[in-house]
Amino acid sequence: MDSVKQSAALCLLRLYKASPDLVPMGEWTARVVHLLNDQHMGVVTAAVSLITCLCKKNPDDFKTCISLAVSRLSRIVSSASTDLQDYTYYFVPAPWLSVKLLRLLQCYPPPEDAAVKGRLVECLETVLNKAQEPPKSKKVQHSNAKNAILFETISLIIHYDSEPNLLVRACNQLGQFLQHRETNLRYLALESMCTLASSEFSHEAVKTHIDTVINALKTERDVSVRQRAADLLYAMCDRSNAKQIVSEMLRYLETADYAIREEIVLKVAILAEKYAVDYSWYVDTILNLIRIAGDYVSEEVWYRVLQIVTNRDDVQGYAAKTVFEALQAPACHENMVKVGGYILGEFGNLIAGDPRSSPPVQFSLLHSKFHLCSVATRALLLSTYIKFINLFPETKATIQGVLRAGSQLRNADVELQQRAVEYLTLSSVASTDVLATVLEEMPPFPERESSILAKLKRKKGPGAGSALDDGRREPSSHDINGGVEPTPSTVSTPSPSADLLGLRAAPPPAAPPAPSGAGNLLVDVFSDGPAAQTSLGPTPEEAFLSELEPPAPESPMALLADPAPAADPGPEDIGPPIPEADELLNKFVCRNNGVLFENQLLQIGVKSEFRQNLGRMYLFYGNKTSVQFQNFSPTVVHPGDLQTHILSAWLSPLAPALPLQRAQLAVQTKRVASQVDGGAQVQQVLNIECLRDFLTPPLLSVRFRYGGAPQSLTLKLPVTINKFFQPTEMAAQDFFQRWKQLSLPQQEAQKIFKANHPMDAEVTKAKLLGFGSALLDNVDPNPENFVGAGIIQTKALQVGCLLRLEPNAQAQMYRLTLRTSKEPVSRHLCELLAQQF
Repeated sequence: MDSVKQSAALCLLRLYKASPDLVPMGEWTARVVHLLNDQHMGVVTAAVSLITCLCKKNPDDFKTCISLAVSRLSRIVSSASTDLQDYTYYFVPAPWLSVKLLRLLQCYPPPEDAAVKGRLVECLETVLNKAQEPPKSKKVQHSNAKNAILFETISLIIHYDSEPNLLVRACNQLGQFLQHRETNLRYLALESMCTLASSEFSHEAVKTHIDTVINALKTERDVSVRQRAADLLYAMCDRSNAKQIVSEMLRYLETADYAIREEIVLKVAILAEKYAVDYSWYVDTILNLIRIAGDYVSEEVWYRVLQIVTNRDDVQGYAAKTVFEALQAPACHENMVKVGGYILGEFGNLIAGDPRSSPPVQFSLLHSKFHLCSVATRALLLSTYIKFINLFPETKATIQGVLRAGSQLRNADVELQQRAVEYLTLSSVASTDVLATVLEEMPPFPERESSILAKLKRKKGPGAGSALDDGRREPSSHDINGGVEPTPSTVSTPSPSADLLGLRAAPPPAAPPAPSGAGNLLVDVFSDGPAAQTSLGPTPEEAFLSELEPPAPESPMALLADPAPAADPGPEDIGPPIPEADELLNKFVCRNNGVLFENQLLQIGVKSEFRQNLGRMYLFYGNKTSVQFQNFSPTVVHPGDLQTHILSAWLSPLAPALPLQRAQLAVQTKRVASQVDGGAQVQQVLNIECLRDFLTPPLLSVRFRYGGAPQSLTLKLPVTINKFFQPTEMAAQDFFQRWKQLSLPQQEAQKIFKANHPMDAEVTKAKLLGFGSALLDNVDPNPENFVGAGIIQTKALQVGCLLRLEPNAQAQMYRLTLRTSKEPVSRHLCELLAQQF
């Protein structure tokens, strides 16, 4: 009978894979799940394979399998090899079933039942403990089976991203494999640590292995292992180690395999810009890139350095001097000539006072490269020459002689010929004032989407590993690129399986558009945290706020905006939110980045940042199938009675809006492509403004056709009132004075509740910081309590907020008290925060 059940489960699995619609669910679900309790291990193994496949399409129908899977896994992990003799493989009990059970658990979030979750944590700890034990056999089969369970356990720990101790232990275990004699283990360890580097709990632990990873980059024989080492260095990079990592990657670039040189160049360019302490270091790094691997420096890279130099007055002189020195090398790459031609044409006057870089010397140096360059570079140099006539009148006769030469006026290339004729005529007939007006210095570039990240994403492909994203926070650090640097507590590490969006550890495919400004450069779209003011440009607040200002209706930008769509669905046209919408929303209350939704077809990732009453959100839609999505249409809509409370400027600031006095939240959205290729992703940008306090989030409706069948789902957009929380520092005396002022019954909300998660002080602190409040030290007489303060920023008013969280470890209980100047805000914030503990 056991063999019949086993064969039936495997046959049903085969049928389901061939024709999913033929397999009825409903009454079969309980019977299939019940097979996990079977005494025959073969039946259980077949059942796990079947349930893993079925639950990807109907996860809610099979939720009951979690407790049974944990129970079965616990029995296997805690058993001795003699207990399961028929299913023990080289002293490892039931390794295949253990791996399948761990993969099944990765299809679901952490168990809600505290007992089940505690039992699962014990299992995971047992696996990690067994990994430290001496091997019971020297056979390779023993180590393979043991390591298979270990790596699947680490994948589950990463997937949950909720157990700091387990994450750190997993990182330490992987660190031991970095120097293992087996190449495959070193590769897998590097790959898993790339994902761990994105977790707020294990990032610091990953950084402790930086020397070992650098050594692997230098000494590994296998190119794939070296590539994973480069990915891990990219993932673990932050402001504290950026110079070291960039330096090592530049050094490695000189001997790197040709197949990965372009990828290394892109990563170095991204890190140098993101973590530059000053722009002189950034300029040096990019010029070194061109010198070392000029053939692999794409246009996106050197375009970007020109844009940054043009937009920053404080680095222009240094850039001109540095590029002038670089051009003096006997062998100079053409990309260096392009960069040098542009920078000297714009800012050569800043170094013209030095006799060694006088105007004639600059011109002679550039013109000596002219005949060696392609047509595109020659055209750029001709533009530099006419700029020189305006900057340095003493070079006019020499340059006119070059432009008048027959090789230019009768050039076979139309572009070069036209430039030579027009520039010669302009320099001859125009007055000095006219020439100065026409050839004046380029204004700062309007911030465009940075295509370096998109190019790196394309280079890695749709199935890219976790090293392409870096959504970590760094507290108390400045971001000279106009963005905000991440801080712990807001980063989510999604499932390691099928991460099309690269949300586990790094940047989006493209940076969002932002306005011009000398100090407003690349926006770090993954930032969520506070940034300190620096002397390198405007404060992060100024940069951020200026970015989110919508163009005025009369401006050219507004006139060029896309017209509003005619048929976007309204609240009455969409279905209700999916059952787990509230659970998914709660995941983002104390964090800004992560996977909002994922099923077998679609993955939706979120990266967002908020400052004062403004926010920007990036939604990434990933097609996990090989079939193109048709009529893809994600739309932000307003649930029920909230329709009158939300102002939505669809696609354009010119779109009609509701009366402002009734509006609470302004959302500007941008339309995305209607087709999403298999394995590809698209990005949608949302600009958000909080006008008044609000209680209900907007809805995100996603509609598309897959294989001819219409698909739709509705989620709650992770925009809650605490996102507009600005932390406020205050002394103990001020805190208690303000606490007494907010003493009216309607101003206070209090909740006493049982802890749903282990009561860890560091985790609690991280969640409170992620919630948005400032934590005040030495205020509460009880050092175990947490006290915070902040202000909810809206356009119409500011709502002060004070909070006190009192944990009782013995009773496993919390008491949370919030006082604000508005009753609905107190109650709503109290409910939001209580759900996090």
